Amino acid sequence: MELIDQHTKAIMEECKVRARDAGLSFDDESLEYIVTNRDLLELSPKVMIPTLYDYWLDDVEVLKNKGQYKLYPGNPYETVINSRPAISFYNDNNPDWLNIMIFYHVLAHIDFFQNNILFEKTWKDDFAGQALADKRLIENLRSEHGRWVDYVIEFSRGIDNLAGYYDALARPGFPDTYKPSDRVLFYFDVFLQEILKSQDHEIFKEIERYNQLVEQNPELGESLFFSEIRPHYPEFEVKFEKYRKQEEEGPLDLMGFIRDNSVVLQKEDNQWMKSVLSVVRNTALYLAPQIRTKILNEGWASYWHDELFRKDDRISGHEIAYARINAGVTALSRVGLNPYAIGLRLIQYIEELADKGKLDFNFQNIQDIQTRENFDKKVGTGREAIFKLRKYSADFPFINKYVDQDFIDKHDLFVAGKRPNMEKGTIEYFVKSRKGEDYKKMLIDSLYHPPSITVVPEKTNEKNIYLSHDFEGKQLIRPFVANTMIGIEYLWGGQVQLETTEIVMKKAPAPGEKPEFSYNRVLYTMKDKRLSRGKLE
Repeated sequence: MELIDQHTKAIMEECKVRARDAGLSFDDESLEYIVTNRDLLELSPKVMIPTLYDYWLDDVEVLKNKGQYKLYPGNPYETVINSRPAISFYNDNNPDWLNIMIFYHVLAHIDFFQNNILFEKTWKDDFAGQALADKRLIENLRSEHGRWVDYVIEFSRGIDNLAGYYDALARPGFPDTYKPSDRVLFYFDVFLQEILKSQDHEIFKEIERYNQLVEQNPELGESLFFSEIRPHYPEFEVKFEKYRKQEEEGPLDLMGFIRDNSVVLQKEDNQWMKSVLSVVRNTALYLAPQIRTKILNEGWASYWHDELFRKDDRISGHEIAYARINAGVTALSRVGLNPYAIGLRLIQYIEELADKGKLDFNFQNIQDIQTRENFDKKVGTGREAIFKLRKYSADFPFINKYVDQDFIDKHDLFVAGKRPNMEKGTIEYFVKSRKGEDYKKMLIDSLYHPPSITVVPEKTNEKNIYLSHDFEGKQLIRPFVANTMIGIEYLWGGQVQLETTEIVMKKAPAPGEKPEFSYNRVLYTMKDKRLSRGKLE
């Protein structure tokens, strides 16, 4: 692995100039490395971060990747790390014209990393440098504690998908000139929305009232505001005090709670375990926005490499080669999901809707097909709309809001099903549905969505940690429950209880009938490495 030569670096710098002229925004500094396909096989398990701490499972993945590469050799074009400066890797045999296309793709990724609100916590961080410091820390701990370090890493990584990413993202974010009190934050973010479950218009009305009082009387506005609330909601202060106490105790996501409250980890001889848990948790939080924006991010990068490369005079003579490579990257999959293809076309679709004024609420109410097709106010706000999308959206709202029947019909998309062909002894695919809602559901079901498991403080003590799974229609994978709970028992130093919901078929359906299911709330208990299961009423 080595830095690109000065000739290739000059090409990258020229791409930066043209990308900024088109509206992209990113830091001046970036690092580009040349790597072989073999290098990429070793970097992949480390999510392309060379300085990430060593872990035995990564070595297993490297061996697996090398075995697959012998059978199915590939030629990855690029990968980029969200760090300061941004670091990207390129294949060692790319011609200049191909590097131009790839550089535009990478610059769009960097623009996304440095402007999308979900990455706000990473905008100033040198993650590659921090990962190197973490790696050195863990190596030092291994020299002192041996294999026990890897046990703690394994148990921590078993629950790192439960780290409270959205809670951590929401904590800061106010400018220095305005820092609302904890009482204000609780009232608008928790009390109105989660406890009272107020409608949006009621919340906006309260925000407007608060702003008016603070603007008229900056010193006493907040006091006046809450003096009017207390007669209507006498329980407010009690709820707020309970909330503040929980906030002072630290984060209630499982990893943070164990790190800060486990009696075992508080012992002087076990303080090093807290360091390992923090490394795993911080890494998970840093990488969390990437998995939640994969389709949008890849669509954004594909949109801009196509937009900028086709207008670049350096493409001359390579149009056919580019068209072939671009089609391979962004072709729609008839079966399965290509995030590059869906993301690109959905961004183009949104740009077209905005240009024609079709994002307006009045257009959404039009039912006549011909009227919808001919609707065009020529407002020309498409570019503005997609930049706003890049800043504020993620995969779920991106798909949930904009994938509709018009988009499905435009690209002739469908949900594919498969069934056995007993006569031929094969599996055959068929068009299962062409409905927009069905296709949207298929896309949403493919998104990363870890289970929501929270600590129940009132049922938790130093000898028992009580966890509750918020059932969202999908049950936990039962074979994983035992090993995960053993890890939590080790880190907590006591019994672990997990309350969850399991789906059970009542009886086998008759031909042509839909099956009936019951939803049973159950309690798993892990004590002394033994798992038991009981049914809750």
